[in-house]
Amino acid sequence: MGKIYAVGVGPGSPKYVTEIVKEIIQKSDVIIGYKYTLKTIENITEGKEIYEITMNDQEESYQKIYPELGNRTLVIPFTGDVNFSESEVVDRLIEIFGKVEIVPGISSIQVAASKAQVPLDKSKVITMHVTTPIEDKKLELQKALIDGFSVILVPRPWPKQPEKHFMPSEIAIYLRKNNFDTTKMKVHVFESITTENETNFVGVVKDLEGKEFSDLSVMVFNQTSLDSYMNYRWQWEN
Repeated sequence: MGKIYAVGVGPGSPKYVTEIVKEIIQKSDVIIGYKYTLKTIENITEGKEIYEITMNDQEESYQKIYPELGNRTLVIPFTGDVNFSESEVVDRLIEIFGKVEIVPGISSIQVAASKAQVPLDKSKVITMHVTTPIEDKKLELQKALIDGFSVILVPRPWPKQPEKHFMPSEIAIYLRKNNFDTTKMKVHVFESITTENETNFVGVVKDLEGKEFSDLSVMVFNQTSLDSYMNYRWQWEN
């Protein structure tokens, strides 16, 4: 069996693909990925055997290539970072192929936090972008906001099943119904971050009600206050 890599290719712009991931892709033989992800790396995949997959047919594609791979190198690229919001797929790849080498990438949550000037080390990071129930994650969101943390959140697009659809509008309504004063909660919503189609909504959570955002969205609830090292200068001045 050849080598199998699961690699993160960044949020969307080719500029955010790391050098090590580029090198792995350029040396690979077979690439299997989603349309948006493949688009990000199309400038370095010429001559490769490429399979474009969807949620519905990815299992069939993995099972097809498994007995045919031989000693060739297979790369499965993921938008953003493999280690965030992709564990369900990565776990399945390990079940099918055995050993899978994971190479991290730059996640949209990192870029969104930077653009909103919200430090990750003072925030909670939550993804709703899973197929499993998210009721515990909703409670985690509530607790983080009550405790005063900023939150960087990936919502869940599921338009064909409204009861599972949990995008910015649904999140705003959910928080209001759980007694949060959404008229005062600062929020950013980034779409297609790092690409030429990037948009940035800035306002309060209440303003999100009724607004539609794409499945390439990330939210930042900003509860950060400046706290520089100068607030602790007594530690070195005494």
